[in-house]
Amino acid sequence: MTEILVQVGAEERIPPRSRVVSHPAWPVLKDAVERIRPWQSKDGSIDFEAETAPDPSDVDLAVRHVMDAVQELSPLLPHDAEYHAALVEDLRRWADGGFRVPDFLDSLLAFRPAAHREDGLEHLVLFPMYTQNGNPDRNFEAVVLRMVWPDWLAELERTRYDNPLFCGITFVDFTAGYDTNSAVLFPETIAVREAPERFSWGGIFCDREAARFRRVTEAAVDTLGLELPDDIREMVGDQARCEQAFVLWDMVHDRTHSHGDLPFDPFMIKQRQPFWMYGLEELRCDLTAFKEAVRLEADGVPQGRDVQYAVLFDRMFRFPVTGDRVRNYDGLGGQLLFAYLHKHDVVRWTDNRLSIDWQRAPQVTNQLCAEIEKLYRDGIDRPKLVHWFAAYDLVSRYLAPHPGSRWAKGPDALDLTLPPRKLVDDVLPDEFPLSMFYEALAKKLKNVIASTRGITAASAERVAA
Repeated sequence: MTEILVQVGAEERIPPRSRVVSHPAWPVLKDAVERIRPWQSKDGSIDFEAETAPDPSDVDLAVRHVMDAVQELSPLLPHDAEYHAALVEDLRRWADGGFRVPDFLDSLLAFRPAAHREDGLEHLVLFPMYTQNGNPDRNFEAVVLRMVWPDWLAELERTRYDNPLFCGITFVDFTAGYDTNSAVLFPETIAVREAPERFSWGGIFCDREAARFRRVTEAAVDTLGLELPDDIREMVGDQARCEQAFVLWDMVHDRTHSHGDLPFDPFMIKQRQPFWMYGLEELRCDLTAFKEAVRLEADGVPQGRDVQYAVLFDRMFRFPVTGDRVRNYDGLGGQLLFAYLHKHDVVRWTDNRLSIDWQRAPQVTNQLCAEIEKLYRDGIDRPKLVHWFAAYDLVSRYLAPHPGSRWAKGPDALDLTLPPRKLVDDVLPDEFPLSMFYEALAKKLKNVIASTRGITAASAERVAA
């Protein structure tokens, strides 16, 4: 067996002071970006015919300030020199073109953080983009981030979970588009003239995920009267330890989209499917990470046990009660996991207290993973619509559909002369409503969920203090 490096005592590491954020040019850049953002339309352009249009000279000046600041900060980050040079050219071209729809393809192609996965390495990133689960418009955003790539994670990626494009990252500072629920930096969100043939990186902010997980889990455990094992209680109280769990979870989850028996494009790009298909795909990836975490724990990797309970608690406590109920596929996956564990007597809600059979939880969670994997494997031989119905049957075995659902009535209730994508219109926005348990939990956790908007490790610690 390949030797696996592990890291202990990570909670004692103190991140070095950021040379970028402490430099006088950073607040100048940040202020200039914040002035540009409100002037931009949804597509990133600036409409000078609008009633509240800015003076073109003001826009020119703000963009010049951004370019000058990038050039001043770039020497601090020599590994990003090519990207920063392309970024300045893209900004100049945007200005010279009259601030129409921005095209930052050249700088996007020059930005290659996955080529330098070095723990603690800083990047200054600026693009016109939307922030997933944050701002839906393609405004300029600037973010200073650090790479998370400890030796133990690099060894696992090299030996067991090859994922050459994955970047674990943490926030250092950011503009308003990231003062939201967004915890990702994805190249497909950036304004470009054409999508590249393939992307070369994808980043997930494990510090925000960990801080959000800790706050919601602590509130849910208190509300539900759940007694945690000592080591899991310690994990929930430790930001650095949770970050380690999330960066490992994310790395395995991310690669799972392109592994296994897949009867469709792993990211379902340009496909219109019922939202439970997206929910099952995301849950499959999370449960695969859970399954691998069980194996890692058996192999002596300490992060393995932490990942298991990060998956369980985030999926059961946060996902179902976060966001609205319109095609909430992540919420659906969390509901399904809880209902499956409840029906198999792993979780019990009795006398207004939640209990978990900690011994059986890994076995039964892996059992749900196996059911979803079988659905995928069988789906290879099915027509698309038949596969959708098989997936609906799996979900509705554990979650009650809306009483007004046409899909719940079966194929005879739908117009099967229509192409499958048209039948998606018959899916209700909330096809699988919250159970009474989750309706009550949502009310209890509403303010806690809202408080995690824009959270980072630093802001979470300030609130705790």
